[in-house]
This record gives sequence, C-alpha cells and structure tokens, in this order.
Amino acid sequence: MVQVVVSRAGAGALAEWVLMELQGELESRCGASLAGRLLGDLHYTKEGLPVLIVGHHILYGKVVRLEKPFAVLTKQAAGESSSGPRYSYTVTALIKKKLLFKTRPKPIITNVAKKA
Repeated sequence: MVQVVVSRAGAGALAEWVLMELQGELESRCGASLAGRLLGDLHYTKEGLPVLIVGHHILYGKVVRLEKPFAVLTKQAAGESSSGPRYSYTVTALIKKKLLFKTRPKPIITNVAKKA
C-alpha cells in the first residue's frame, strides 16, 4: 500500500483560487505557445459578473460555485526509501468557484468608418 502525505501550507488561511472555463480554443496569431503569456483583462460589472477582454473580443460570463472544491497541491521530495523516492504534498490553495464563459466572443468595435 502506498501512503501519500498531504499537509496544509502555513498557519493562516489557505489562498482561494478561481478556475476559469472557456468554450472553444485560444490560439496565438504567430502560433507560439500561450504558456506564461498575458491572456487578457478580467473585469467585473457592478452586479459582480465577470467580463473577459481578449484582444479585440469581449466575453461575458458568470460565477459558478463548484459542488466539490478542488485542492491545489505542491509536490515535494521527502527523501529516499528502500521502495524508491518518497514525496509529500502540501495543499497551497482551494478552488471553490469557477468563472464560466460559455457564449461566443463578441467583437469590440471602436471606430466605424463613415460612408463618403
């Protein structure tokens, strides 16, 4: 039987993260990876609804509470044993809500050309 050690990080309250769910795919213009790059700007309306601006597109979403929260774990080496390397895990954050963007993005039009 394998034992996995899971502990809580720090003495204070755990950080709370938010999961973001988008429908479809995100692609960069040049085909490069989006890892570690700025995706867009996230804002909230006066009613608390999320609005995501990606390039020249705007997406309207809603906040959904998850039925079962997720725990964010950090893997740490705990040493060696006769059966191989041992690891421990630390809970660093909890995810209790997600931002759901399920509608198609709408283009943002700032200047409309006038007919001559």
